[in-house]
Amino acid sequence: MNTISRRKLSLVLYINYIVHGIGLIILTQNMQSLGNFWNVPIATVSYVISGIGIGKLIAYFIFGYLSDRFGRKQMVIVGMASYLIFFIGMPFTTNLVMAYGLAILAGVANSAFDAGTYPTFIEMGGNAGASNVFIKAFMSIGEFILPLVVASLESNKLWFGWSFILPCGLLMINFFLIRKTTFPHAKVEEVELEEESNGPRGIKKLIASVALSMYGYTSMAIMILFTQWITVFAQQKLGFSVLMAHGLLSLYSISSIVGVVVTFIILKLGVAEEKVLLGSTLISLLSLFLISTLRNQLLVMIASAVFGFTAAGGVLQVALNLLLKMLPVHKGIITGLYMTFGSIATFTVPIVTGRLATENIQSVLNFDVFIGIVGSVLALVTILCLQRVRTSNTVSQVILNTNSNKKDRSFLK
Repeated sequence: MNTISRRKLSLVLYINYIVHGIGLIILTQNMQSLGNFWNVPIATVSYVISGIGIGKLIAYFIFGYLSDRFGRKQMVIVGMASYLIFFIGMPFTTNLVMAYGLAILAGVANSAFDAGTYPTFIEMGGNAGASNVFIKAFMSIGEFILPLVVASLESNKLWFGWSFILPCGLLMINFFLIRKTTFPHAKVEEVELEEESNGPRGIKKLIASVALSMYGYTSMAIMILFTQWITVFAQQKLGFSVLMAHGLLSLYSISSIVGVVVTFIILKLGVAEEKVLLGSTLISLLSLFLISTLRNQLLVMIASAVFGFTAAGGVLQVALNLLLKMLPVHKGIITGLYMTFGSIATFTVPIVTGRLATENIQSVLNFDVFIGIVGSVLALVTILCLQRVRTSNTVSQVILNTNSNKKDRSFLK
């Protein structure tokens, strides 16, 4: 695949994730408007929003299989079509059952995008790890743009549905562009050879694969918990004002974008992904521990920024890259499995933390620290398995080179 084709394809895929970033928050950003439109309380709107998580949980593994079976491009197109139906239908429907179905369809679109996109970047070659991490940056762009659009519509008393029309326009542009793009094709023989030559084998491969899959849960859970509860925790336990409490989440969001860019650069420079994984996980754990124990407002703000930089700076994608490189034969299925663990976190974390919050808000942050510890252990287990393999491969290469040199000398004699 030549450079021009790779850049065109990357552009299409990244634009899709701007749309996806918008899709993730568009219902929450329009909760009040949708509640008025449907003539229901906010709690009912929240129930409709939960359909997104159900759609993701149902579809991830299925689309992973279909991606391997029928191709990456087909899955990306399915995701684009699903999101288009969601964005067009939601601001016009007054039937809550249909609205819930559209929310599920948004989760399905998310699954189709991931199942088609992450494997594509790996199969494109080059520094695929950095490219996959950069997906998070484009998601953040969408999450940054939409609140400004919604606020502008509200301040000018315009129809809230225009915020749904914006991503429709981007998708229509992408439908035109994707027709002229070609997706890479990974040859099964080459992929099987890659699996045999790279990564751990036997029990080490199994341990590393399980650890990385479970890391998909912890990396998602630690972010969900923080973003849902940090504002309440800051007000009740730290004595922050409402503005400052919400400011912690803003610091987290801005730092996450910076973290993605820095992670992208680090991977482009050739730093091993497992080192980035372990380093980011340990630093995020330390910053989260400081947030849960410190009472100094300035230090908590700094720790929140560091947490966003490391925990939400693309480390979830880094772990997925490692898993795809270890198991390259069925990239779609592996992506679906990994993301399914993250989807499970979207259900379990609110249930557990909701119960903990009724007792003590401090226990919620303590639980987040516990999840961070588990994630750090999983990252450490992964790097130990991979490090031993790298060391073994290096020693084997040295022996091979030594033997080769001996043969050369004997020939010269």
